[in-house]
Amino acid sequence: MSTSASELQAARAVKVSVTNDVLRVELADGRMLAVPTAWYPRLAHGNARERSHWRLIGQGTGVHWPDLDEDISIESLLAGRRSGETRQSLKRWLGSRSSKAAPRKSSRAR
Repeated sequence: MSTSASELQAARAVKVSVTNDVLRVELADGRMLAVPTAWYPRLAHGNARERSHWRLIGQGTGVHWPDLDEDISIESLLAGRRSGETRQSLKRWLGSRSSKAAPRKSSRAR
């Protein structure tokens, strides 16, 4: 049985949870989706606080993680699509995270 485009577009998320290994999304119609977190490198590299800070967008047609700058559509999840982020983009993003996490040196001379 195949899923039509109208069924994909009609699906709406109501609840999201992310562990180190799995992204779970509960849909309004009662279905539960579970995909490996590894499919979405930003989620995989995020910490528990960042992964738990999400919001539904487009009346539940997508999920946004502001701390990770990640957006995932429910249509993509239903279609089994992984992140389309390039290695270069992920490398830049990881580099920006490293620079933010690095301790800042005091500008005061001792």
